[in-house]
Amino acid sequence: MRSEGEVNRAIEQYSDMIRRICLYHLKNGTDTEDVFQTVFLKYLLYDGAFHDAEHEKAWLIRVAINACKDHMRSLFRHRAVSLEELTEQAADIPPQHFEVLEAVLALPAKYKDVIYLHYFEGYSAAETGRILGKKENTVYSLLSRGRALLKETLGGDL
Repeated sequence: MRSEGEVNRAIEQYSDMIRRICLYHLKNGTDTEDVFQTVFLKYLLYDGAFHDAEHEKAWLIRVAINACKDHMRSLFRHRAVSLEELTEQAADIPPQHFEVLEAVLALPAKYKDVIYLHYFEGYSAAETGRILGKKENTVYSLLSRGRALLKETLGGDL
């Protein structure tokens, strides 16, 4: 079990990123907060050591994505949120990017995850592959197909 200081440091350092990932997947503020707490509870209870800060960050991202997927599969999940409500909650996104956000959120999960990690969090294809448990070339293929779907949806050059 981790110390209170370690958990507080991790929350301060990674809370915005974890909230964005959860909101991105769940499209609901309440569910986002539930999964956010679950992620950091798992961090508190995790006894393993991290090699460095990037390993810790990647572990938290993977746990957040898996917790979101588990939450989506939950039998108790019955409320859907409109995209308009999501865009209201994403206040830090400039208004001109809402169309792009809608298009990215409409992508299938396998494309959405790699596009988010690559473009929003700045991970390379190799790092994204390690986080998602996919080969680097698979990540390149998913990025290419995801961009093609976005280009088709949005029209124009990306």
